[in-house]
Amino acid sequence: MSAPTHAPAPPPAAASAPAISPADLLAFTLRIASDPELIAFLPLDPEGRTWIRLDGPGGSEAWLIGWPPGTGTGWHDHAESRGAFTTARGRLTENSLAVRLPSEGWQSLSLAPDVDRTRRLGAGTGRAFGEHHVHEVLNESATEHAISVHAYHPPLPLIRRYSRTGPVLTLEQVERPADWQ
Repeated sequence: MSAPTHAPAPPPAAASAPAISPADLLAFTLRIASDPELIAFLPLDPEGRTWIRLDGPGGSEAWLIGWPPGTGTGWHDHAESRGAFTTARGRLTENSLAVRLPSEGWQSLSLAPDVDRTRRLGAGTGRAFGEHHVHEVLNESATEHAISVHAYHPPLPLIRRYSRTGPVLTLEQVERPADWQ
């Protein structure tokens, strides 16, 4: 009689790649923003923003962006993506909302008092954020270009754009990657 046979043990589960955190994205943007050769490579346009797509860490999406004086993004979010940005040259202002909005099912919301936050980010200063972060980024200088590095993980599935009148935030447009690449 032969000895009983046993099925081979299943192979160990494949280790999944660690998630890219907002802190990882911020570390990346800080490193890239400190590279003077890369920053100097970005063409600057006096009329509108310019950008170059970069390879971000762990499959993230990254951008080097030039901001002429007086330009901004308008209010928007990055859907389910986490993100970070760092000012490499000049100064940017971020206005954001300290509240998580519903991700769908609304067209207009009245914001509660005291949800507005403002950060001024000079060269070498960055900011990380989680999913559904609603903000606008501005170059408020009247004379100086700003340059920044941005990274998002997972890569942006969409951007929702909003208008704002006082406390009322209104969803205006949904952009897909094909709209900005």
